[in-house]
Amino acid sequence: MVLRSKFSPVILLLFVFSCGSASNGDTDETRLDSTAQLMENVFGAHGDFGNYSFIFRGNNYTFSITDSTYVYGKLEQTDSLILEDVLTNSGFQRNENGVALNLNKADIDRYSEALNSVIYFTCLPLNLNDPAVNREIKPQVSINNRMYDVVEVTFDEEGGGKDHDDVFYYWFNKETHIMDFMAYSYKVNGGGVRFREAFNSRMIDGMRFQDYVNYSAPVGTPLDSLPILFEQHKLEELSLIIAEEVESF
Repeated sequence: MVLRSKFSPVILLLFVFSCGSASNGDTDETRLDSTAQLMENVFGAHGDFGNYSFIFRGNNYTFSITDSTYVYGKLEQTDSLILEDVLTNSGFQRNENGVALNLNKADIDRYSEALNSVIYFTCLPLNLNDPAVNREIKPQVSINNRMYDVVEVTFDEEGGGKDHDDVFYYWFNKETHIMDFMAYSYKVNGGGVRFREAFNSRMIDGMRFQDYVNYSAPVGTPLDSLPILFEQHKLEELSLIIAEEVESF
């Protein structure tokens, strides 16, 4: 999947939304207006970027995001080893016990993607907009008796990253504009389909953080069918995705 930050030509994944499905009579201007309004509502519900630290699966992560720069960090520590990863607009660096390592491109790409992936999903849906994104507003749906605005996102090959053929779905609560569910399909390593249910939604110093129950569905399952399968308890629960000890700095 493409996992990018708002502020890097290499690490960027921003999506723009519309309030509902467009009729055949809608003009481009009308769709743009509704997209801008929904985006404004979503960002209003989720706050804004800042400087934060949190614990994920035993490791310490940090991110600092402004209008033009970003710094992502990961600290992994054992009794004898301290690994520190730093990803910025300028590139990636790994330090081992305080000493910078000389990494090959494959390792840089692998470690960068792993770090960016954690930060990207943690910051959703604030990181949503990009020229490489193709968005399509889907009909509103009901999940657990609540109405949702639905957006499908695909990517151009140019500018969409190596995983440009990934597909994402987002379900925004029509009343609160909060992202209660998301899903994506990917083709690497044999492919897969994931569906995430948000819980423990909380505002921390101006930014909303959410944890997720991570579900799996058989490869090839249409993303728009996942809410029904979820309501019917037919998705396999894989894991919990929890950001602990979130603090601003």
